[in-house]
Amino acid sequence: MASLVSKRAIVLKPENVAQFVFFMRGEKVMFDADLAMLYGVEVRSLNQAVARNRKRFPADFAFQLTDDELAALRSQLVISKSPTSQASSRLRSQIVTSNTGRGGRRYLPYAFTEQGVAMLSSVLRSTRAVEVNIAIMRTFVQLRRLMDANRDLARKIEALEKKYDEQFAVVFEAIKQLIT
Repeated sequence: MASLVSKRAIVLKPENVAQFVFFMRGEKVMFDADLAMLYGVEVRSLNQAVARNRKRFPADFAFQLTDDELAALRSQLVISKSPTSQASSRLRSQIVTSNTGRGGRRYLPYAFTEQGVAMLSSVLRSTRAVEVNIAIMRTFVQLRRLMDANRDLARKIEALEKKYDEQFAVVFEAIKQLIT
């Protein structure tokens, strides 16, 4: 239980919560183990609460990873930028190094989309759950804004490239005419 208390010390700011957000199946998701840690509950308790309220979690709110997705996640962690990176070691300990003997995960992890995380607040009714959900929603909003800003920047760069490509085409045509 002492480990849960120390894990609760995570400051709930969007930049701190963002380390727990991953892209899978074209969605931003958070894994059950990360959510349980943030909420200060056991993974088993979180998943049991979800199972008791299954109708509140359709496939676009929460889904269980497939063996292939877990293998892909495992391979991403193996080739991650640093073997000692915090996210890599955290995920490796939660998901990848499952032990089929005693301890470790005996099932594939669950991933929760933004809507699924929001729905968790109706299932986990504690002050901590409310605080965590507010921080997570702010994180998702911040990530959405960053993605929109990146899309706008990409469009502007593409427009500039097109403009300069056209101008260079005119210059190359003029050079070609001078040569011939």
